[in-house]
This record gives sequence, C-alpha cells and structure tokens, in this order.
Amino acid sequence: MKNTISFRVADFLKNYPPFNELTIDELQDLSTQISIIYKEKDAKIFSENDPQHPHFYIIHKGAISLRKKPKNNIVDICDEGDIFGLRPLIANENYKMDAVAHEESILYAIPIDIFKPYAKNNREVGNFLIESFASNTRNPYSKSHRGTLYGESGGTEPFNPSAELLDLQPVKYTKNIISCSPNTQAKQVAATMTLKNVGAILVVENKLPIGIITDKDLRNKIVSGKLPITAPAHQIMTTPVITYPKKLTITQAQMAMIKSSISHLCITKDGTPNSKAIGILSKHDVMVAVGNNPTVLIKAIKRAKRTKEIKQIRKGITMLLTGYLEQNIPMTLISKIISELNDTCIKQVIKISLSKIETPPPVNFTWLSLGSQGRSEQLLQTDQDNALIFEDVADSKLDETRNYFLKLASQVTKRLNVIGYEFCPAEMMASNPSWCLSLSEWKTNVNNWITNPGPDEVLLSSIFFDFNITYGKPELASNLSDYIFETVKNYPNFFLHLASGALQNPSPTSFFRQFLVEQDGAHKDFFDVKRRALMPLTDAARVLILSHSIKYINNTTERFEKLAELEPNNVEIFMAGSYAYKALLKFRTRQGLAHNDSGRYISLDKLSKEEKIKLKRTFKTIKEMQDLIYIRFNVSNLLR
Repeated sequence: MKNTISFRVADFLKNYPPFNELTIDELQDLSTQISIIYKEKDAKIFSENDPQHPHFYIIHKGAISLRKKPKNNIVDICDEGDIFGLRPLIANENYKMDAVAHEESILYAIPIDIFKPYAKNNREVGNFLIESFASNTRNPYSKSHRGTLYGESGGTEPFNPSAELLDLQPVKYTKNIISCSPNTQAKQVAATMTLKNVGAILVVENKLPIGIITDKDLRNKIVSGKLPITAPAHQIMTTPVITYPKKLTITQAQMAMIKSSISHLCITKDGTPNSKAIGILSKHDVMVAVGNNPTVLIKAIKRAKRTKEIKQIRKGITMLLTGYLEQNIPMTLISKIISELNDTCIKQVIKISLSKIETPPPVNFTWLSLGSQGRSEQLLQTDQDNALIFEDVADSKLDETRNYFLKLASQVTKRLNVIGYEFCPAEMMASNPSWCLSLSEWKTNVNNWITNPGPDEVLLSSIFFDFNITYGKPELASNLSDYIFETVKNYPNFFLHLASGALQNPSPTSFFRQFLVEQDGAHKDFFDVKRRALMPLTDAARVLILSHSIKYINNTTERFEKLAELEPNNVEIFMAGSYAYKALLKFRTRQGLAHNDSGRYISLDKLSKEEKIKLKRTFKTIKEMQDLIYIRFNVSNLLR
C-alpha cells in the first residue's frame, strides 16, 4: 500500500528545483523520510547562532522571512517552493540569521544525511543548492564557497581565459540518429543510408549502441567482395563504438577521431556505450564547428567586400554565442569574444562605406559605439547607438566637413541595419547631425550637459559616458574623455543629478515580492528585464566609477570589480553587483536566442519556478545598490 502522505510530498517536490532533477523513484524514496512542520505566524524556525538542524527546509505553503541581527532587518522572504536553512548542509556551520514564519506556514524538513548522496551524485542538484545558499550572502557564486560542497575541500580548477577557444567551444552533433539492428542485411543498410543521405548508420541492440557502419566499411567489406551483400550488420560494423557525452568540445572531438582513425563518434546520454545513443557526430560536423571559431570568423569578416557577406557571417556569431551558453562558459569571456566580433563587423562596414566614397576623409575622425556595444555587453543584435567625432576645422570648412561625415555615417548606419542592427528609435546615431560633430562642438555639448543637468541632459551624458572607440583616431576620443573628467571635477553637483537618474528605474518587484510588469502598450503584462533589472545596475556602476575619476573602464561588471578594489569595505555589495549583472545578461541573452528577439520583454508565465527564483535573487542586490547611491550622493537634497 502506498504511503499517501509521502506520495503527496513527492508530487509537490517534483515541480521545484532542485528536486525536479531527481527521478520519480528517488523522489518517492526521499519523501518517505521527510517531516512535515506547521508554524504559526511569527514562530521561529531557527535563530542566529543556533546549532545546526539535521535537515534543511522547503516551503509548502506560506512564507518565511530571513532576518539579520542586531536590527532584525529582513534579508529575504522565501515563499512557496523556496528552500532555506542550507548552512548545515553546505558550510557545516551554525546559523547566521533568524528564520521566522512571515505568515502561517507549512514546511517540509529534508534530512541532510539522506539528501547528501542525491546532491553529490547529481551535478545540477549540487550547483543549485550552492547557488541558493550563497544567494543569502548576496553573491550567488560566492568565492568562499565556490568549488566546495557540504563542507568538503577541493573543487574545480579556476577558469583560464587564455585557454584555447577550441578547447571550450562545443560542437553541434546530429540528433536524428539513423540506426539498424545487428541482423540487418548489408543491402538494406546501404539502401537506408542512401535514402537518408547519411554517411554512417548506428547498430543498436536493446537500445544501446554496439557498433557503427560507415561508407568506408561498406567499401572495404562489401564492395571489395570480402563479404556478401546479404551479410548481417554485426559482421560489417566497427566495434566497439567510440562514445562521448553531449558536452563535447571541438578539440576533444578532433583528438578522438585522430586517435582512433575514425570519422564518426556516437554521443550517448552518459558518454559510455552503456546508455542510450542521443546523437552522431561526423568529421564534417567538426569542420563546420571549426568554421564558427572566433579566429576564423574574424578573418572572414575582414575579407568581406560586401555588406551581405557580413550578414551571412553574423549567423555564425549567433551559433557561436548559443554554443558558449550551452557550454556554460563564463559571461565575462563570452562578452569579450562577441563584442570583439561585433566591433570587427562594424569596423569592416565602415571600411566598405569609405571605399564607396570617391574622396578620402578631409580630416581625422573617430567612430564611437555607445550604449551596450560601448560597454561590450551587446550579445544580441539590438538597435545601434553611435557617434562620430571629427577634428576641428576652420569655420569656413565646417559645413563641408560635416556633410562629408554625415554622408559616410548615413552609409554606415544603413549597412549596419542590413546586417541586423535596428535603427535607433531616438536617432542617437552618427547619421544624425546632432551626433556627428567636431571635437570642439562635442566639448560644448558635454559642458552644457554637465553644468545644466536636467533629466534630458543627464540621459544624454549617461549614454555618452559609455563609449568604445571602434574606428579612427583614438586621440580624439581620449581628448574628449579628459575634458569630461576635468569639467566634472569643477561641477561636483553633477554627480547628484547623475545619481538621481540612476534611481529613476523602479524596483523589479512590488511590496509583495511580485514581478512588476508593463501596465499598457505592446508589451502589457511582460517583464522588462532591461529597464527594471539591467539598467539600474548599469546606471549605478557608471555614477560610482565616474565619482572615482576612473576612465576607460566601460563594462558594467568590470566597473563593479574595480569599485570592489577601490572600496574594500564595500567589496561584498560590489562583487554581488558584478555577479548579478552577469546572471541577468545571460538570462536576457538566453531569452533573446530562444524567441529570436532582443530578450528585453519576458513573458513570466513561460518561466519555470527555477528561472523566477534566479531572477529574484538579483533583485535584492539592485535594491541594496540603489540604497547605497541614495545615501552616498545625498539624493534627498535634490528632492527637497
């Protein structure tokens, strides 16, 4: 007879991470060991410095607040499906905060000793628990617990950003497996391969791969006359079949094929012949993947003579991005690689445009990429933001010079549109006369923005402070950057307005911890991850780094990391900002790739519980960052 209560517990747990990673049998076995606890409102589950409980908790109904002494401040509120009380499991320490029933609640207590084996044997379960635990220390990838699990020492080697990219890049394999039984005759094997237009067929027995037959096998054993055309597959096949797991890199695939002198690999569920085959990888697949390597793509972009060629190459960049995300390569490296490829595309578009104009530029100029591309954060093809600076000329030649660069900029922005970059809706592009100016004109504009900072001026200046030199003479941009910092020094009140601007984007969640969504318009009921989550962190990093007079660091995560270095007493919150931004950027990128759009507007009903949990973890950091800015720059003075 089934244990009805444990069956109901298992039915609940299967919907929430990390329990959704367990098999039904594992869940049912675990559920028989779980205790059910009822807590009235304001009842304590555990207190700061309490000895470790023999279990951690998941909330079945209600809500639990986690509070920190001495002020009893609420650090987080956990609701249905959230787990808490992980410190005994992960760090083997007494509790560091209070857990109090925020409302009447029912909890499931998960025995630590019973659960440990599941987490140790399942990487996804273990990683989720570490991230959940670390999120209560702000940083979901806490350095103090990275690479350790359940109080044990050890861990993975730190990621080496200088490692060969082929060692990191995953290779796409064919999931549509063509197979036959060991007794299928050679003539039927050949007919199937011809019909399906494949160069290899997998021989399977009891759903497990036992061998592979390629064109070469048919030539050597059948066409040569060694075996009759009626010979069974098991006499023709190459065995044992060489198997690998699905997370196979280009280098691993190349080495495996060279080592065994084969042209096909079998991809199985666990990487061994003892599990079901899920794909076939051919030498051709590897060659295609090598063609999508960044080095190869950059060379192809630089050789392109027409805009449409670059448009085709950009498909390879998207494939590369998708592969990096699947391989879980760090976002810092992904951003640098994709931004470098984007820069190369823009640079080549400018070169093509210059070649179409009969006369060379009358003076030196600099093409600036602004916004997300200026910060090396534009992973998806969104709209273009750019500006052009040209050398000062005599007043009599100013109009003529500007017209030349406007003509160039018009060609460049049109070609960028062809390769996938939408025109900026606000026309913040070099083809707009307001964004194609001489160095002196730019200085005049910047001076006005800084000395007369209204809302529009703050917005313009914040965009212009995030620039990257894409093409032309760097000294022009450097000169302007020096002028900006000198002017700001003389008008420190500007930071107050910049800080106020950084607080304009509303909190991602309401008082009741619900996602705030768009109330009207084309994206009604969608969550704007750019405006409500990414922009608050971008704006915060900008005003804080500028207040330290730090130039040439435009990337948001790098700004937070530099701030952590400059302010050791605030290292925790700044590193949390860096990690939160990377997590949000990865989330937006995945959403954009999945829906073939910018990833900005997200339909919440299509997110899993796990995705919502990961999003909400970053919101606490946003709130703390905005509180820091509000206090540091005395924003209340501006509101009086």
